[in-house]
Amino acid sequence: MRLEGKVAIVTGAASGMGQAIANRYAEEGAKVVVSDINLEGAETVAEEIKDKGGTAKAIKTNVADRVDIDHLIDSTVKEFGSLDILVNNAGIMDSMEPAGDIEDDKWERVFAINTTAVMRATRKALPIFLEKGKGVIINTASTGGLNGAHAGATYTASKHAVIGFTKNTGYMYAEKGIRCNAIAPGGVATNIAASMKNLNEFGASRAGKSQAVMPRAGKSEEIANVALFLASDEASFVNGTVITADAGWTAAF
Repeated sequence: MRLEGKVAIVTGAASGMGQAIANRYAEEGAKVVVSDINLEGAETVAEEIKDKGGTAKAIKTNVADRVDIDHLIDSTVKEFGSLDILVNNAGIMDSMEPAGDIEDDKWERVFAINTTAVMRATRKALPIFLEKGKGVIINTASTGGLNGAHAGATYTASKHAVIGFTKNTGYMYAEKGIRCNAIAPGGVATNIAASMKNLNEFGASRAGKSQAVMPRAGKSEEIANVALFLASDEASFVNGTVITADAGWTAAF
């Protein structure tokens, strides 16, 4: 029970990696807020956790909306009295567009969800963590945030920004008892591909060259185990860094 008595928020938790992280945290004793824009899915996950004897609450959150993020964290503190772990997991893909084919509205939407939401949730949680003198922030980045060959230009830029934000936050608050780390998953079998519409043929063909050497697709549960480590006291000396979980894919580059 490595997270006994802890309160955790996991965004994008109605499915995929977020769902797996929420379940894993609950198994380890955390009270989990299952946050997602898909309220029905979030409620299903929360009920599954409760059916197994855990504690969970579903909250509908559009992470692109600052008001929703503020409501999420305020509601968590009201329900459970505090917050110990924030997992910024919600994200969407682009459609593999290279720079010459980017549309402003899609750029802004991807950044709003993948990057600005991470900043806003972190900003909202920090006063709570500072008052407690401790706290954990875990951001879902991507191997696409480490190189330029795994997605379109917009997604790639958004995840590079998340990694930079993670490192800066980890450094800035290192003496305040707050740890901020990121996970960079490789290809994981989730439904995030559903956010890709009208796939860009040229961009997809270029990204496909790197995807062809991916050793295997990961499972959401494998990423959840990394997230559990980072949230636990076992990772007390791990801060401001990125853990790559990709079966060795990026070791080739």
